Amino acid sequence: MSSSDPGSPGGQEPETIVLRPRMVRVSAYLTGVIVLAGMIGGAVALESFHLGGRLGLVAMGILMFLFCHLEASVRLIARPRVLEVRNVFRVRTLDWPEIVGISFPMGDPWAHLDLADGSTLAINAIQRYDGKRAIAAAHRLQRLVHERGEATDSDPPGP
Repeated sequence: MSSSDPGSPGGQEPETIVLRPRMVRVSAYLTGVIVLAGMIGGAVALESFHLGGRLGLVAMGILMFLFCHLEASVRLIARPRVLEVRNVFRVRTLDWPEIVGISFPMGDPWAHLDLADGSTLAINAIQRYDGKRAIAAAHRLQRLVHERGEATDSDPPGP
């Protein structure tokens, strides 16, 4: 997605890029549907349960589906000026200069952002389960960090 920005060279604003895991989304929604269907089926089939127990089963199925939805909705949105990382329970927005680099250590389930303050931030949107697709996404994000995050010599020093 691109949009026009009069302040950008050539009148074009760099595009916004959205990265999401593929395998986790598929398995999370599939698991959520199976668990919810099982709970509803159990609530209907178990005649020994009273109404409260049956409603409890359905409520538990709904809660499990909602958790699976949270897991499936992780994403990374690379906007021209900021990077938004949405993990399962938290959304964090970073300015590009706050990001030093990206690491994807062998054996880790997801990539990490290395931040200027010395900390790291997990990126659940780039997961090893996606194989080569995840590696390509990590390389693409690394290029964006270099393009959008590094200060140029012409930038004025900060306060």
